[in-house]
Amino acid sequence: MVSYSKRGIAGTLLLGWFAWTVLATPVHAQLDAMPITVLDSRDAAVIQASATELVMPRQYVPRPQPMVTPGPPQSFDEPVPTIAPPAGTIALPNPQFPQLAVWTVPWTWQVLPDGLMFKNYLASNEESRLGSQLYHDKKIGWIWDGNLGAHVGILRYGTQDPAWPEGWQLDVDGGALPRLDSSRSMVSTDFRLGFPITRREGPWEFKFGYYHLSSHLGDLYMLAHPDVTRLNYVREQLVLGVAYRPICDLRFYGEANYAFHVDGGSQPWEFQFGIDYSPAQPNGIYGSPFAAINSKLREDVHYSGNVTVEAGWQWRGPTGHTLRTGLQYFNGMSFQRQFHDHYESLLGAGLWYDF
Repeated sequence: MVSYSKRGIAGTLLLGWFAWTVLATPVHAQLDAMPITVLDSRDAAVIQASATELVMPRQYVPRPQPMVTPGPPQSFDEPVPTIAPPAGTIALPNPQFPQLAVWTVPWTWQVLPDGLMFKNYLASNEESRLGSQLYHDKKIGWIWDGNLGAHVGILRYGTQDPAWPEGWQLDVDGGALPRLDSSRSMVSTDFRLGFPITRREGPWEFKFGYYHLSSHLGDLYMLAHPDVTRLNYVREQLVLGVAYRPICDLRFYGEANYAFHVDGGSQPWEFQFGIDYSPAQPNGIYGSPFAAINSKLREDVHYSGNVTVEAGWQWRGPTGHTLRTGLQYFNGMSFQRQFHDHYESLLGAGLWYDF
């Protein structure tokens, strides 16, 4: 009896252990432990042929990939395929792709703006600027010419760049042009005042406006030279100027002046043209070279005139203001209008500040 009871206990323990092992084993482990014939529904021939192949777990079996058969190589003689639309069709923008935005500098109204759209001619002796020139002439000796004036903007509709503005601008342009002789007596003074409307677009610059020009002989000079006749030289004129810059540093210009009121020997028409080479970008403390030539033709001297050549060194600031120094040569009829029909040949040096 004892042996039977021991066998019953041992059988019960063995059955319990087997049941616990089966129930505690994970399902995926049971599936992996099953024979291939149970897991695979293929026929026996296929199973027998692939029985030696490596069998990966079901969750890692890769999907079958399509096989791409390479075609024959393209001949160099064949035309290259194009993606252009067929002839006669209109290509519309694809709404799925955003179009590139074109950035344009906004134009605004500005009072007393910085910078000029039509700058002064560098080699002209009658432009409004701050300057001083010391000349020598073989006939009259040493003379001292000055420029006491300014050229500034009053109102602009355009961009806000002070060094290179574009748009429309109203300027005021005025100054006095005195001349002193070797005894520092005032010989004469010309006064110039104008209100030009200027325009710049890309490489082109334009100017149109009204200018007044009058010349006055010095009192002390008249006392020292009683034989000299004072002229009431006056010009009320309209000015049209055009300039073109093939590059920023080089400018070609031309200008026509028509005076609708003249006196003192003046005649209606005057023309001037020239070339300025002046680096347009700020150049710091070291500066850069400049060169300029200007020629003027006047009806009051039978369309003769004068020519001026300048060369030297300049410093340009971030707002376009320029300080220059250099040599100047002038040849022709005097730019001092009290002596408009007198020939002068001047060689000297100067210092100029342009706005």
